[in-house]
Amino acid sequence: MEFSGGGGSSGGDPHDASERRKKRYHRHTAHQIQRLESMFKECAHPDEKTRNQLSRELGLHPRQIKFWFQNRRTQMKAQHERADNCTLRADNDRIRCENIAMREALRNVICPSCGGPPVTEDSYFDEQKLRMENAQLKEELDRVSSIAAKYIGRPISQLPPVQPIHVSSLDLSMASFGGHHGMPCPSLDLDLLPGSSLGMAPSSLAFPPMSISDVDKSLMADIAASAMDELIRLLQGNEMLWIKSASDGREVLNLESYERAFPRPNSHLKNPSVRTEASRSSGVVIMNDLALVDMFVDSSKWMELFPAIVSRERTIEVISSGMLGSHSGALQLMYGELQVLSALVPTRKLYFLRFVQQIEAGSWAIVDVSYDIPNQDTQFSSSSSCKAHKLPSGCLIQKMPNGYSKVTWIEHWEVEDKAAVHRLYRDLIHSGLAFGAERWLANLQRMCERIACLMVAGNSNPERIGGIPSPEGTRSMMKLAQRMVNNLCASINPWSGQHLTSLLGSNELEVRATLHRSADPGQPNRMVLSAAATIWLPVSPHNVFNFFRDERTRPQWDVLSNQNPVQEVAHIANGSHPGNCISVLRALNTSQNNMLILQESCIDSSGSLVVYCPVDLPSINIAMSGDDTSFIPLLPSGFTISPDGSATPDHFPGDGASTSSNVDAAARSSSGSLVTVVFQILVSNMPTARISPETVNTVNNLIGNTVHQIKAAMNCSTS
Repeated sequence: MEFSGGGGSSGGDPHDASERRKKRYHRHTAHQIQRLESMFKECAHPDEKTRNQLSRELGLHPRQIKFWFQNRRTQMKAQHERADNCTLRADNDRIRCENIAMREALRNVICPSCGGPPVTEDSYFDEQKLRMENAQLKEELDRVSSIAAKYIGRPISQLPPVQPIHVSSLDLSMASFGGHHGMPCPSLDLDLLPGSSLGMAPSSLAFPPMSISDVDKSLMADIAASAMDELIRLLQGNEMLWIKSASDGREVLNLESYERAFPRPNSHLKNPSVRTEASRSSGVVIMNDLALVDMFVDSSKWMELFPAIVSRERTIEVISSGMLGSHSGALQLMYGELQVLSALVPTRKLYFLRFVQQIEAGSWAIVDVSYDIPNQDTQFSSSSSCKAHKLPSGCLIQKMPNGYSKVTWIEHWEVEDKAAVHRLYRDLIHSGLAFGAERWLANLQRMCERIACLMVAGNSNPERIGGIPSPEGTRSMMKLAQRMVNNLCASINPWSGQHLTSLLGSNELEVRATLHRSADPGQPNRMVLSAAATIWLPVSPHNVFNFFRDERTRPQWDVLSNQNPVQEVAHIANGSHPGNCISVLRALNTSQNNMLILQESCIDSSGSLVVYCPVDLPSINIAMSGDDTSFIPLLPSGFTISPDGSATPDHFPGDGASTSSNVDAAARSSSGSLVTVVFQILVSNMPTARISPETVNTVNNLIGNTVHQIKAAMNCSTS
C-alpha cells in the first residue's frame, strides 16, 4: 500500500512537482499492513484516539493512518460494486435471452379458434401511433403547401401531378439568426439533389444486403449504451483525463488516466504498431440544438454539414428511430469514409454505431463508436493503407439563448498505418489535427454560419456589388456555389475509378489522377478526370488563402487566364470572416465575354478552400433570377490549404469560438502550408472511356505550370 503525503503546489515546473511527489511515496512494511488489516476487520471507521494509538504502535503519522483507512474503504466499496455489476450483468444477459426467446415464440403462436395470429393490445397502440403520425404529416403538408402557394401564386392542389422525389429539409427558427420571434420562415432546403448534396446517385452507394438479427440488434444496443456512458464521462472529465498538449496547447487525452478509468482487456493499445489520437474541443455555433440533432440523425444532412471531411456516407440499418416525436434513443448502423482534402492521405473507412440520447431539456449527447462487421472489415482493410478504429467519440450539444448552441466535441481513434504516412502530411496526421475534434468543430461552426446567411438571404438584402436582383437570386447563387464546393471535395478522393500516378520535375511533384463517372446533374454519367497534387510552401496558410482568393493576384497563378485581369461583379458574404464569401468574376481584355467565373472561398481555424468554375452568362442569369440551377453543368477546380502540423502553443487558439480573429490566429500559427491543387477535365461522354496519354500530358502540364507560377509569385524556391 502506497501513500502520498498530500498535494503540493499547483504552480512551478511540472517535472519538479512530479519529482517531489515521487519522493513523498512510502511503502508500508508487511507488519504495518497486517496490523492495519486486522484493525480494519474490527472497525472500518476508527476514531481519532484509535488512530493515534495505531500511529504510536506502528511508527506512522496519524494522517497516514487516516488516509490508509480511507483508501481501504474505497477499495472495498469498489470490490463490492464490481461484484454487484457482474451479478447484474449476468441477470441482464439472462433476461435478454429470455426476452428474445419469448419474442420468437410469439411470432409463431397460433390462435386455437381460427388458426391465425391472436389479436393483442399492441394493434391498438400501433393504430394510435399511426393516427398521430398521420396528423403530424397533414400539418406539415399544409405548412409546405402554404409556403409553395406564395411562390407560385396559386394553391398547390391546382398543379398537375408529378412524380414525388425525396428532398430533405431543415426547419430553423428565425430566432437562430436574429429574426423576430413568431415570424414564419421558409424551410431551409439543404439538399441540392434528391439524395446526397454531393450529387452522388443512390445506386452508386449500393452495399451488399446484411442480415441483422434480433441478437445482433441487442448487442448493438449494449455497445451503444456503454459507449454513451464512456462519452459522457469523457465530456465531464476533469484535469486527470485531459491535459494540455505541450506542442500546441490543445486538449488531449491522458492515456494513463484513461486506461485506469476504462480498462479494456482486448485493447488495440497493446499492439505497438497502433497509435492513438484523442482530442477535445468546445465552442458556440449559430444553430439551435434540435436542428443540430436532426442533421446528425439524417446521414445525408450530416454529409452536407461536413463536405470537407465526410466523402461518403450510408445508413445501413435503423436499429431504433427513437421516442415518438423525439430523436432521443435513436440508434443507427452507419458507414462513412472520412478524408483529408488531399489525394496523398488515405480515407478512413469504417462501420459505426450512432446513438442519440437527450441528457436533459436542451442537452443532447451523440456518440459514434466503431462496429466490426467481419467480411466488410476484411475487404476494407485489404484495400486501404490505413486501418482506423473509432473509440467512443461524439459531441454534447447544449441549448443557449437566441438559437445558439454550445458544442463540446471529442474524437478518439486508434489507427494502424499499414504504409508510411506521406512525408508532407506526417506532422499533421501524427499530431491528431487532421481528424481531430478541432477540425470537426471548426467545420461545424463555419457551415452553421453559412446556413444562417442562407436563411437571412431570403429575408433581407445581402451584401453585393451588383447583378443579383432579388433575395431569391442570392439563395439560388449560394446553393449553386455549395454544389460546386461539394463537387470538388468529392473529386479529391473518389470512391471508384481508374487511378494513375505521375512524377514531375525530378520526382519532386506527385500528381494523382482518377478517371471516374461524373454524378453532377448538369453532366451526368460523363467521364471526368480529376487530378490533384500537393506542395509545401514556407508561407502561412492565412497568406496563401488571401493570395488565391484575391482577384487582383489571380493573373499570377491562373494559367488559363493568359494573365488577363479579372473584375468582381457580384459578391455574397456567407460568414463572419471576410474570407467566407461567393464571388462572380469577369475576365477583362478577353474575347470570351460570354463566360464568367463562379468562385467560393471558405476558411476556418482548421484550413481553407478556394473553389472556382467557369459558368456561361445565361446560366448565371438563371441563378441570379432565383430559378432552378440543378441542370447547370459544373466542373470545378481549386485549392485546399491546411497547416503543415507544426503549430506553436503560443499562437494556437484554444477557446474554439467562431470568430475571424481565432481563424486568423490559427492560420498564422503554422510555419508552412500544405496546398493541394485540383483540376477536373471532361474527358468523354462514353462511360467506357480510358485515360489516354494525351489527357495525362495535358493535366500534368496544367498542374506543373500552375505550381511553378504559384512558387514564383510567392518567392518560393522550385525545390
